[in-house]
Amino acid sequence: MFHRRGFALAGVIGAVVLLGAGCEDTGATKAGSSNKTSASPSTDASASAAAPPSQAVMPKLVGERLLDATVLVKKVTSAPVEPASAYRDVTLPADPTAWTVCFQTPAADSPVTPATAVELSLVAPGTDCPERAGAARQASKAPAPAASPTPARTAVPVSTPVPQKPKQPQTPPPANDEPEPVFFKNCDAAKAAGKAPIRRGQPGYRDALDRDKDGIACDK
Repeated sequence: MFHRRGFALAGVIGAVVLLGAGCEDTGATKAGSSNKTSASPSTDASASAAAPPSQAVMPKLVGERLLDATVLVKKVTSAPVEPASAYRDVTLPADPTAWTVCFQTPAADSPVTPATAVELSLVAPGTDCPERAGAARQASKAPAPAASPTPARTAVPVSTPVPQKPKQPQTPPPANDEPEPVFFKNCDAAKAAGKAPIRRGQPGYRDALDRDKDGIACDK
């Protein structure tokens, strides 16, 4: 009987020892797990402190339309975009969203913050960009240099030649088919002129000289 009780008691003590060891292992495991869990937040905090946040940079906007450039700007900053004409003598329209960006401020790849303002110089579609922002589109016309005064010259009177009238060719007077009238006072004058007798129709004939009325004057 004593041996059986001894064996039974020894078994009970062994079971108690095993149960105690199991409880210690379980507590140690839970403690280790708790320690690991509590150590995790500090590790994450140190890791986040070691890695700085990424800095936003300005995208390249030159060559883009204002509408597309505004969309790219809004991804890195919330400040308003200030458009302007690239030519100082060209007025920006009321809606320049289709105009092309020639110059940008800040420059591409420059670091920006949400409060960084952006200025864009624009040109109309199909227009070449100037060499620099604010250049003149139309070349200014330089005033012509003043001509040096020329000394006054004394006017020399010049005689104007009088055109000579062309000489009219002398033409003979038109021939008169009618004989010139001849008048003899009497037959003595006719005979002295050698014209007697004078027949009717000849120069110098007249009825007063033809006394016998035969058609021949100064025949006697």
